[in-house]
Amino acid sequence: MLRTLDVLLLVSLVGAANALYKQWIPDTNYENQTNWDHGAVPCGNDIVKFPALRKVSVFVETTHAVQEMILPVDGEFILNSGAGFYVVSGRDPDCGAGVTAQFKDSESVGWFNPALWQAAANLDDLQRGNVLFSVHEESVPCGYDDVVFKARSSFRVDTSSSESSIPVKSVSVLGKKFESSSEFSEYLGSRSGRLQFHGSSAVTVGHPGCEDPSGCDCGNSVNHQRICGSVTCASPNCRKPLLPEGHCCDVCGAIVTIHTAATFNLQSYRQRIHHLFLIQPQYKSIQLGMSKVFKPQRLMGIIPFGSSAVIQVVILDGEEGKQAERLARDICKDARKHGSNLGITGDEFQASSGSSSDQSGAKAATVVGVVFGVLIMTALIVITVFLVHKGVVRMPSMPSMPSMPSMPSMPSMPSLPSLRSLKRNSGVGELGGPLDHGFDNPMFDQPNMLPDVLGSNGTGANSSISLTQTGVYFVNPVYDDNETEFSA
Repeated sequence: MLRTLDVLLLVSLVGAANALYKQWIPDTNYENQTNWDHGAVPCGNDIVKFPALRKVSVFVETTHAVQEMILPVDGEFILNSGAGFYVVSGRDPDCGAGVTAQFKDSESVGWFNPALWQAAANLDDLQRGNVLFSVHEESVPCGYDDVVFKARSSFRVDTSSSESSIPVKSVSVLGKKFESSSEFSEYLGSRSGRLQFHGSSAVTVGHPGCEDPSGCDCGNSVNHQRICGSVTCASPNCRKPLLPEGHCCDVCGAIVTIHTAATFNLQSYRQRIHHLFLIQPQYKSIQLGMSKVFKPQRLMGIIPFGSSAVIQVVILDGEEGKQAERLARDICKDARKHGSNLGITGDEFQASSGSSSDQSGAKAATVVGVVFGVLIMTALIVITVFLVHKGVVRMPSMPSMPSMPSMPSMPSMPSLPSLRSLKRNSGVGELGGPLDHGFDNPMFDQPNMLPDVLGSNGTGANSSISLTQTGVYFVNPVYDDNETEFSA
């Protein structure tokens, strides 16, 4: 008998690993005073008015007296047993002077507003108000959740999103639970279904529950922007606000990250934390949310290289986070002491005070990351130089400079040998190859020809060139009469 009880308890824990009940809070009930513009339910002397061009489904629980009623073009009353309306003859002494009470418009109330849902582990907790805290993405129904609309209630919800469908495990409307896709599609096509659900996306049921005991990802990250678009964030009053995965706002508190093995069970661990810590008087005001998330991984804290599944525990205390930090330390201490029995392989925490579970370890990890980065850069440079040297990789050639126009050559001074003549004497080029002598000058590159040109006495045949001991002279015919000579 004891063995059978243990098996049933284990099955219950595994089945409830992440299968939460998410209940829709707003309604379109006639008796709900927040649905009326004057904040009170109309009485016998009042005129009841519904927006003419709005669609509405109104649940009426009891009988009501009215003076007059103006109905919409498209709408319905869902009457409870014995409910209805009647007109008072004369004046209702308990109603006052009488006003025109208008039913509020619920057209813009959206499915992806996390403030309009509450979560619990089971239906009994929903009835008792034992609701769970969740990050914003998980406050909206996940794919493996059971969605509940209150039994004696009606509603109107906008299901518009960027996706064509919104998958959930089941939907309960007016006390009837829909788990079959075809059955719920038929209800959506009914008059009540069209008035209660509207928008661009269709809610679909029959999505499988979470079969992983360690938890499942919610799947609402695709609608993160839409979810956060309906959230108003307050300014946190703490030293280092934290932003949990799946949340829209910075918070003051603490975040515990649990690394798990295959034997970890999320639901049993959630119950363990509740019985060990949350029932203690000092933690009565704590809000704690626990779920599996995919946390981005970054090399050296900068370069993303994928994500890993971890259990995120978000702890808020409604103040600066001191109580939350104390609870985070207690949770980490318990995980290190009993982790091998719980399927926990590691843990860490961050607090809005600026402290963490291992600040020295974080600094050491940063130093190791910087050193590792420098080694990678050095190895890349060495490999690049080697490949260039072997000719595997070629460096791009520099563009050639446009050639400068040549300047007119000046007569060379006979007394100073030119650099060209020095290289010609060496007979070897700068790079060890044969020397390029350029073009031949018949006058100066072959001195043995000079006597033939000038004649035996050093004077040319036309007497325009003279060779003397001081140099070679040219006679300009224009100034020949003045016997002017120019030294070459």
